[in-house]
Amino acid sequence: MKRLRVGVLYGGRSGEHEVSLASAAAVFANLDRQRYEPIAIRIEKDGRWVLADRPPSAASAAEVIEQMKNDAARLRAGRDVLLPPRPGDDTLVLVDRPPARRLEDTDAPATLTGLALDVMFPVLHGPYGEDGTIQGLFELANVPYVGCGVLASSVGMDKAVMRTLFRARHLPVADWIVVMRRDWRVSRERIRAEVERTLGYPVFVKPANLGSSVGISKAHEASELAQAVELAAEFDRKVVIERAVPEAREIECAVLGNDAPEASVPGEVIPSREFYDYEAKYIDGASRVEIPAAIDAATAVRVQQQAITAFEAIDGAGLARVDFLLSRKTGDLFVNEINTMPGFTTISMFAKLWAASGVDYPTLVDRLIALALDRHAAKQELKTSAF
Repeated sequence: MKRLRVGVLYGGRSGEHEVSLASAAAVFANLDRQRYEPIAIRIEKDGRWVLADRPPSAASAAEVIEQMKNDAARLRAGRDVLLPPRPGDDTLVLVDRPPARRLEDTDAPATLTGLALDVMFPVLHGPYGEDGTIQGLFELANVPYVGCGVLASSVGMDKAVMRTLFRARHLPVADWIVVMRRDWRVSRERIRAEVERTLGYPVFVKPANLGSSVGISKAHEASELAQAVELAAEFDRKVVIERAVPEAREIECAVLGNDAPEASVPGEVIPSREFYDYEAKYIDGASRVEIPAAIDAATAVRVQQQAITAFEAIDGAGLARVDFLLSRKTGDLFVNEINTMPGFTTISMFAKLWAASGVDYPTLVDRLIALALDRHAAKQELKTSAF
């Protein structure tokens, strides 16, 4: 049987670059070499695409950061590649640039060759990878790809638009306001008053378009709000300020499928810090998870149903992880956000939730590739002309 050539795309131009390398390492380790031929494609932080000399091997973001410090040159070695934004026999174009011997040789022409791929597996987190931009390029190239499409990816990245759609589907979400960086700089006193009038303290302050808890702070009182907004505004021009759920438990549920999605058993994250920030997720190693979550059966069913509704609300495909906040104080359940390309290491919550639901990591990868190919095949049946 012909092996499928899978382009595993990782890295990217976002604050989640290192997390992406760890996720990609797990995918490479678990692709069945009898069925698949994996191709390592790295996107550098400056946006350059590279056909990597070797795939990433670190199992965690902390290990990736350490490797980058000690062996950055080897990790970044490879040949430049491009993905042309049009259908063709060759998915990738390899760019071989001759080494310059003299100053006048720097404009020597590059040699172009092609490489055909059967499917793209983007293991990219955050902007320029999980926000619909790379998915739009795949659509232009007419190449099958794992995960959500353009709309779902862009909506799933924007915490403000996402919540608007959730409310339209009658999903419970905590109250929030959106603050533009420009408005904060000229009207911070008005915004501070609006926060106190409509939300109260404590509040969470987040970049609208980022993941892995990068740039997120909890402001317990007015004196902490300015610093929290300034931090979030370093990562996005749009900032979400939301009312904190009292005594919140972090419940997560994974979704898998296209038009008939399935939900995993719910799990609970017990963070090592006050909330599940970047340090607690990836660095200190002291956070823990409980799968299945210690919640009653009725709440577990509610979590699963709302996870599927959230997935359908954004027109999801392939995979997502839906995060909830469950108040110990009131028992109220809120949908917090949906992640269309969640952390994807073998020890990430998405993989653990499906393992507890009877789907191991290699099978999970197989199913995602099959879902990508099925979705692409269905698109090829559509008319592209009215005549």
